[in-house]
Amino acid sequence: MGVKTPITLQEANLLFPAYDFTQITPTKNGIIDTTYIINNATSAYILKKYERDISKKIQIDKTLLNLLSAHNLNVPKYLQENQEWYLYTKLSGEIPKNVQLYHIHALARFMAKFHNISKKITYTAPFLVSYEINKLLASVKKSHYAYYKKLSCLHNLDQKHDGFIHGDIFTDNTLFDKEKIAVFDFIDGGLGEFSFDTAIALLSFNPSNKRLHVNAFLRAYNQTSKKKISYDELQKQLKIAAKFYALLRISHDKKTKRAQELANFW
Repeated sequence: MGVKTPITLQEANLLFPAYDFTQITPTKNGIIDTTYIINNATSAYILKKYERDISKKIQIDKTLLNLLSAHNLNVPKYLQENQEWYLYTKLSGEIPKNVQLYHIHALARFMAKFHNISKKITYTAPFLVSYEINKLLASVKKSHYAYYKKLSCLHNLDQKHDGFIHGDIFTDNTLFDKEKIAVFDFIDGGLGEFSFDTAIALLSFNPSNKRLHVNAFLRAYNQTSKKKISYDELQKQLKIAAKFYALLRISHDKKTKRAQELANFW
């Protein structure tokens, strides 16, 4: 989340007059799209402007959110749009600061239910395509050759298309209200492998790769998911996911500090 395009409270009320907004607050995090928290007398909402040409992704995102909401998964609900501004419900809860086993269990159950539904979504692009991994590797090869050698196995990375994956369920894309999990920011998802999706989530929820947490996740996930994941498969995908996100971080930051945080999985 963050802000690139400013909007005033008065302008927001002109766009969505039925809501009678009383307060608007810009978010501080995020590097791509503009996001505000906006309130009226009774409720809080998310007001978003996508700062890129992703009209097809937006349509798929709206369909997906409605589908997940219909299956009682705690995700934002699309409400309305006007002049490239999109209004969603705001989820309640807090980003987990100190992950406990109950967070792991809730995450696993959510992802299993999500994957049971998203396997039916086959009409979108593969998750990995938009990242142009080979181009990113070529750039890292010039600037951080030692890291390139560690990450070069990502050349021509290809994955099975089990269904739609989120691809970015880090802790800061989740909220917890006690033991109830909410997940948001599905917009950059795509077709991919479910074990890869779960591995990405565990990079953030289990950064030390504790076996206790991995096993707890797998037990909860496999109890609900129609497609099971083995311990060995998850460990294999954790290495791939860690290197993939290390590549993204080096490419974005132009330095290696945040990439090194993922070295536990290499």
